[in-house]
This record gives sequence, structure tokens and C-alpha cells, in this order.
Amino acid sequence: MVRSAALTGTLLVLVYTALISSADAITKLLAGGYAAPQLYFVSGLLVVAMALTADRVKRGPRQGLRTTCPRAMALRSVMTVISVTCYFYAFRLLPFAEVFVFIGLVPLLAGLLSGPVLGEHVRAPAWLALGAGFVGVLCLFPEGIHGIGPGHIIAFAASVSGTLSMVISRFIGRHEANTLAQVFYPNLSLACVMGLALPFVWVPMPLIDFGWAVAYAGVLFAGRWILVIALSKLAAYAVTPLMNLQFVWMVILGAVVFGEVPGAHIYLGVAIVIASGTYLVYDRLAADRRELRATAIPAE
Repeated sequence: MVRSAALTGTLLVLVYTALISSADAITKLLAGGYAAPQLYFVSGLLVVAMALTADRVKRGPRQGLRTTCPRAMALRSVMTVISVTCYFYAFRLLPFAEVFVFIGLVPLLAGLLSGPVLGEHVRAPAWLALGAGFVGVLCLFPEGIHGIGPGHIIAFAASVSGTLSMVISRFIGRHEANTLAQVFYPNLSLACVMGLALPFVWVPMPLIDFGWAVAYAGVLFAGRWILVIALSKLAAYAVTPLMNLQFVWMVILGAVVFGEVPGAHIYLGVAIVIASGTYLVYDRLAADRRELRATAIPAE
């Protein structure tokens, strides 16, 4: 049963990486012509409508979209708004594959945040892995630290807030099985917040761009729902390293759609970040096995 859940969770994460990379590509495609509030107001409302439709189809007279963790859900919603906004501007300011180096930090940050949020002990190797990940990020700047720009700072803020949102999702998943609620409330919050700024930034959208916005909402809805389900079946520290497959999709989409070819220093940074995240997972699983052996009751 445990192995079946782990396999299902793994497959769901792999599907998620393809969907979310497609959503990121659409974000980068539209980021040059529209402000973040316009894109996320439209897409947020569309995702909310999809969540309501899916809930009506699946539930009948059941719980609906109520949540038993309102405070955690509110914090997750805030972190989601911050994360998607920061990623929007990171994609506007940085090459597609370069943003991934910061996405690749998510497994390391998840390992650290799991301690205070989920009550999981953070071992010394987690700090060593984070240090290695920091070295990987430094590979983005072969000319030195002075090469750091606003895009890099924004991308880092996006990865921190996005990781916290995912860890909180794992926390909520421990207390309720209503996965659609975790899609509905963050996107409702996103639409409401962006709607406040919408009158100041709105520009007419041609039909083709509105179609891209609808496509973005569709893949985002599917991706976020799938991720919430995956996080209910796998621990956050096991889910996030699988998300490194995004780099493959982002390199392909960056080259085919945007004509961006990453330099060797990008590949080096990604390799270090992925290796450090993979080691963190290995160490965490080894620690779990040791704890199980220590608490096992000897057979008489």
C-alpha cells in the first residue's frame, strides 16, 4: 500500500513538471506585454471557476470547498500570491533556464522549512546541502557577485515563498483530504489581490492572448491539483527533487520557443543544485530508516 502510494505520487509529480513548465513558458510569453495583475486576475478567476466546476461534478452533498485549516490556508494563499508574482517578473527579467537554478533550490529550502513547519528534525547534512546549493547559484555569476541583478533577487524570493506554500500544503494535507480547497483559495486570493491593481494596468487583450491566458489557467489548475494530491502521498522532501525534471522541459522550451541556449555555467550550477538536493533526500530517507529500526519492537 505504501509503495503504491509512493509510485502514484512519483508519477503525479512527473506529470506536474510537464504541466507547470508549460505554464511557465506561457507566463514568459505574455510577461512582455502585460502587467502581472492582468494575467493573474484573468487566470485566477478561470482557475477558481474550474475548481468550482470540478467540485460540483465530484462531490454531490459532500464537504464542498470548506477547509478545516483556515489559518494555514490563509498563509498558503498569501505565499502563493507572493510566489507567482515574483516568478512573473523573474521570467520577464531572466532567461528561462536561469530561473530554474532558483527553482532547483526548492528541495533544499523544503528540507529546512520542514523542521519549523512540519516538526521534522533538520539534520546537519541539510545545512551542508544548502551550502552546496548556494555554490550552485553562484555559478550563475561567473563575472562575480556584482553580476547579481533585480531578477535574481526576485527569483530567490519566488523560490522561498513558493517552497513555504508547498510545505504548508503538506501540513494541510495531514489534517484534511479536500485537495480542491488548496487550489480554490490560493487562486481566489490571487484574483482578489490582483483585481485591486487591475484598473491601473489593464490593456486590451487580443483574442489570441486571451486564449493563451485560458490555456495557462487550464494547465495551472491541473498542475496545482496534481501537486496537492502528490504531496498527500509523498513527503515534501521526496516530492521536490523529482521536480528537477523541470529543467529538462525548461531548456527544451527555452530553446524551441524563445531561442535561449544556456551557457556552460548554467548547466554547472544546475548540476550542483540537483546533486545537493538529491543527497538531502538520500540522507533524509536513511535517517527515517534508522529511526524505524530504533523504534522497532524486537521479536521474542
